[in-house]
Amino acid sequence: MQNITDSFLCLGYWLSAGSFGFNTDILATNPINLSVVLGVLVFFGKGVLSDLLDNRKQRILKTIRNSEELREGAIEQLEKARARLRKVEMEADRFRVNGYSEIEREKLNLINSIYTTLEQFENYKNETIHFEQQRAINQVRQRVFQQALQGALGTLNSCLNNEVHLRTISANIGMFWEMKDIK
Repeated sequence: MQNITDSFLCLGYWLSAGSFGFNTDILATNPINLSVVLGVLVFFGKGVLSDLLDNRKQRILKTIRNSEELREGAIEQLEKARARLRKVEMEADRFRVNGYSEIEREKLNLINSIYTTLEQFENYKNETIHFEQQRAINQVRQRVFQQALQGALGTLNSCLNNEVHLRTISANIGMFWEMKDIK
């Protein structure tokens, strides 16, 4: 069997070498065909492939440059945003401190105002109580005086008769004339 395959291979080789025909040996023809196809592709496709690769390279470089520019712009915007954030935080802290100070100041002012108002109310209350006490005392005095006067008048009216009454009037008139002479 070995001889038959060897002779068939040799026959196929000599047949294709001397004339134009088909080589049925797949292992021998594939590398040749592939190298021819690759050679033709490389020769004719080299420019196209080179242009495609150059275009692709340019697009990639352009994309990288754009990305770098965008990254630099983003970093710059980030730094600006951080600076603004620091500024806003400092301002917020200042407002917070000033706000707390203002709140404390207003609280103290309100407390002082309330104490002042309470003192005024206490003074008004004391003045009102004093006034009402004086009024009550005056009313009591007036009533006591009226009752004493009525009691005295009642006693005088009961004790006085016409003779005592005329003597009292004469004595008072005499005292009046003496006082007038002294002046």
